[in-house]
Amino acid sequence: MSTSIVVTYSVKPEALDEHLRLIAAVFAELDTLALPTVDYEVLRLQDGVTFVHVSTSTAADGANPLPGVPAFQEFSRDLSSRVETPPSPSPATIVGVHRPVPAGT
Repeated sequence: MSTSIVVTYSVKPEALDEHLRLIAAVFAELDTLALPTVDYEVLRLQDGVTFVHVSTSTAADGANPLPGVPAFQEFSRDLSSRVETPPSPSPATIVGVHRPVPAGT
């Protein structure tokens, strides 16, 4: 069973650099941990300050390990001081997905 959540919000322009640094740290730690049950994607919209996070857990119990990742906890810690509009989480259902297979595999 997979569970997905989509979160949207806007960041204060003066907090953008720090916000991007914290997101990069989350992805660096996820690369190190190589968690097999979580897909995570962060999109930055054309306005430059609106973000969309999509997290999907494929764990049998539906639990998402992302909140337990230390870099994600650091990202979340002062989020309210960086955002212009508060995060708006919404459960979502995957209708379809395409992920190319890397060459040579």
